[in-house]
Amino acid sequence: MDRITLPRPNTFAGLSLILDRVAERRDEGMWVNEQGASEHARYLLIDPLGQTYLSPDSDTLRWLDSAERERLLGDLKASFMGLADEQPRFLLAIDDAQRAADLEQALGARRGGLRDIGLLLPADEAGLFAYAKGLVHWQRETRHCPYCGSPLVLVASGHRAQCTNAECGRMHFPRTDAAVIVIVEHQGACLLGRQAGWPKGRYSTLAGFVEPGESLEDAVRREVAEESGVLVGEVHYHSSQPWPLPQSLMVGFTAKALSRTIRLRDQELEEARWFTPQDIVEGIADGSFLPSLPLSVSYRLLEHWLRQQAGLELDELVAQRKS
Repeated sequence: MDRITLPRPNTFAGLSLILDRVAERRDEGMWVNEQGASEHARYLLIDPLGQTYLSPDSDTLRWLDSAERERLLGDLKASFMGLADEQPRFLLAIDDAQRAADLEQALGARRGGLRDIGLLLPADEAGLFAYAKGLVHWQRETRHCPYCGSPLVLVASGHRAQCTNAECGRMHFPRTDAAVIVIVEHQGACLLGRQAGWPKGRYSTLAGFVEPGESLEDAVRREVAEESGVLVGEVHYHSSQPWPLPQSLMVGFTAKALSRTIRLRDQELEEARWFTPQDIVEGIADGSFLPSLPLSVSYRLLEHWLRQQAGLELDELVAQRKS
């Protein structure tokens, strides 16, 4: 497929720039099998903990070729992910812990989770890992029909699950939970909060799941009000991020507060505060302020706000602290 050039996407996002999912051909068993047997086919492994395998001497994914797959895991059914640079990409879910450990030794590989290696991997491989992890999580969690309780069988190369009860026969699709995350601004300061279990000094933008019958903008206003007591007016879309930890889509926003009154309502946050750009600069410098991990869209929202408000680059501030 032709490559599209866009600004740097959030971590795990931008997969459409390198992968054609070829969703219209997932039901064509003969075609999918032909892709799997191709010398260009590559297989990504996901272990029982949702980790994958890394090359022993570099921070890149350890893919199996079709010959390795047949030799090591020939009895394991693969799920088709799509075509990357016209080359087939599949995933293999390993549910047995001992088998996963044996493979690690046989391949001379090492394993890592999405949080640990998401920023170490090349952007396209991080996106493919996130895609595979999210799909495998749904497959593992969706074993019985929620309508009649009968076993489900995976179809469409792992992207749908069909009820085996002929009287039911319902089809089930991968689940993604929508969540909103927002940086709220009021007269030159932004609203950030922290939870009790976080590292000392860590603050993040506010977030929460979308409820039934709720628009994304209304979810932003409700979540901010519930967590901090702050009332929000204008809400504008910023960007989104697949977040398969385990199965969310984070939809990022910027918003304007109507006042700075803080009243913690649902006790989800230990603290919520307003920060000026200078507060953040000084806090990062003396170690009293830790932003969210660069892996997250929360980091990107704060990065955007600092750049818009004061021409500051969050990456540079963090790097200066580390040096």
